[in-house]
Amino acid sequence: MVGMHMLLMLYMSYISLNSIHQKDMDFRCRWQIVVFLGIIISMLYGSYHSEEAPNYSFVKEATQAPPVMDYDYIIIGGGTAGCALAATLSEAANVLVLERGGSPYGNRNVENIGSFALNLADPTLNSPAQQFISEDGVINARGRVLGGGSAVNAGFYTRASRSYVANVGWDEALVNQSYEWVERKVAFQPPVLQFQSAVRDGLLEVGVDPYNGFTFDHLYGTKIGGTIFDSHGHRHTAADLLEYSYSMRTTVYLHATAHKIIFDIKKFQKPRAQGVIFWDALGIKHIAYIRAAGEIILSAGAIGSPQLLMLSGIGPQSELKSHGIDLVLDQPLVGQGMSDNPMNALFIPSPSPVETSLIQVVGITQFGSYIEAASGSIFARALALNLPAENQILPPQTNESSYKGGPNEEKKMILPIDIANAYAFIKSLINGSMDGGLILEKTMGPESKGYLRLVTTNPMDNPSVTFNYFQEPADLQRCVKGMETVIKVINSKPFSSKFRYPGMTVQQLINMMVSLPLNLRPRHLDATISLEQFCKDTVMTIWHYHGGCQVGKVVDKDYNVIGVSDLRVVDGSTFYDSPGTNPQATLMMLGRYMGKKILIHRLAGLIGS
Repeated sequence: MVGMHMLLMLYMSYISLNSIHQKDMDFRCRWQIVVFLGIIISMLYGSYHSEEAPNYSFVKEATQAPPVMDYDYIIIGGGTAGCALAATLSEAANVLVLERGGSPYGNRNVENIGSFALNLADPTLNSPAQQFISEDGVINARGRVLGGGSAVNAGFYTRASRSYVANVGWDEALVNQSYEWVERKVAFQPPVLQFQSAVRDGLLEVGVDPYNGFTFDHLYGTKIGGTIFDSHGHRHTAADLLEYSYSMRTTVYLHATAHKIIFDIKKFQKPRAQGVIFWDALGIKHIAYIRAAGEIILSAGAIGSPQLLMLSGIGPQSELKSHGIDLVLDQPLVGQGMSDNPMNALFIPSPSPVETSLIQVVGITQFGSYIEAASGSIFARALALNLPAENQILPPQTNESSYKGGPNEEKKMILPIDIANAYAFIKSLINGSMDGGLILEKTMGPESKGYLRLVTTNPMDNPSVTFNYFQEPADLQRCVKGMETVIKVINSKPFSSKFRYPGMTVQQLINMMVSLPLNLRPRHLDATISLEQFCKDTVMTIWHYHGGCQVGKVVDKDYNVIGVSDLRVVDGSTFYDSPGTNPQATLMMLGRYMGKKILIHRLAGLIGS
């Protein structure tokens, strides 16, 4: 009580000295007060102490957790947004993070750029990337590690466009401050070598201009973006943002699988989130409760957050009933609006050695397609290793009845030599002996939407996800234009003069891609001559899926779950469209952004009471 009285007196003195009336404060003034209060709280309750990765004393195995505990904030998911959120909230509150995976530190497959493929394709039960296959037949993966998707992705770092920020309704000044906060820890300028330079010059030759140089900003034309890999090829994940944490007020439990959120449905006008039931690696149950003025924040990603809402009784009533889940709130929009940005690509074998590079150069077109590249077989090897074992040795299914060519028209179908070449190609990718690179197009948006359904009530199991790739014609047209641009880049002088075998035609490259078992979708005979069918048949993921808990449908503009109290969702499940060419920068920014917003609301409430 003495401490709180002193805190209030200091707060009022600070306001008086700065002649600021509370209702007229702009956000910057209010945040200065929050920081000031954080400093005072630290003086009263323990000094500020930050720690450097990987030596976090507050990161522990969940087996060390007590049976029952309480915190101001409980964050479910220590991923791309969750780590930034936790670090920020710890400035003025006690925070618990429940992460279902392990630590990224000390795992060479996570940390080294050259192990990107092995990391993404690790099939073990505790792997950093949990594989799933959508109902569309596209092979995918989700993060299962502290740092989330930032620990398994290709590392590209780029901000959302100003128009995206405006459309969402975020405060642009605070957004920029939050991006800068992230970038001080995890964003770097990549070393652009020969292959990426050739793609850059090819993009400019074919009209994807102007050249914007190195920038984090989303600008039309060709640019070099940032990366979370440093100059030594070492990955810096969102877990590094925990270096900002106030260590005395932060607890992170690893291998802590949240099973459900518990609610008080009797004492209040609407259900109030009270706590989280979670299991440790030994299967022992723990319960974490929130304190007065506290909140539970779901940050489990576009797959995990809608899944856990349903497991906790918030979702479509009929679906919950079919799984024997007690209803807390009938919310039919949970799990709706699922989208995954389609990716299509061509791999170009090179007569010359190429550097190992992930995404660095991007062409941001006016027609809604992003052109990117990776080299050294690392990206393509990840795709090959991510295939189920049987798809690494069996040819894809061919649906001959779908061929639309006329009876007298030459059928440019895949020949046995194409299949033989394709499987020789897969073998060379898997053993790392292939020189070359991948040029891809990613469709912005997308406009096509799908849905998520529960399969079991076990939170460790993947739910069923349907993305409905290319259901909307606009997505398909963007893919076609994107692939036309990819082909032009391959044919450009800067690229073809260095990294393409003489005499190797684009048609041969297309035939090889159609022959590869890139997914579990059927192949059509006209996929080699129709870019529309090529897009549909060879679609892959670039791991930018989103939706399921969208703003205005499942959560409000402040990310509160509509219809209940003390529960928010802060992650990519709230997005309608993927921000920019890669969402990870914006997800980390969002964690910081919402952390600051939540603390302002919390401290205003504490002062008011």
